[in-house]
Amino acid sequence: MSSHETDTHREITLTHHEHGYIHSKDDYLKRLRRIEGQARGLQRMVDEEKYCIDILTQVSAMTKALQSVALGLLGEHMAHCVVDAAREGDAEAEVKLKEASDAIARLVRS
Repeated sequence: MSSHETDTHREITLTHHEHGYIHSKDDYLKRLRRIEGQARGLQRMVDEEKYCIDILTQVSAMTKALQSVALGLLGEHMAHCVVDAAREGDAEAEVKLKEASDAIARLVRS
């Protein structure tokens, strides 16, 4: 395969890559809609001047729900995107590993 053919094949492969979470997309959307509802509930609690500890309890629940989504997506990324890139064994593998490492660092800091 010539260099041009390899580049064209790579573009096609990357263009048609299926994200790891695609098979759980409906579950993620359902969870995110639930979190969206929690955010509206928090706004309502503040608007209604509810007790601050009750609001903080709900913030904690929402934070845990977001972390759960993030960890699920990270797991999907590792199991699919990183593994697929590692199989290719080129610079793409390094890129995907760096993305995962950066995502982990952001999650740990949050």
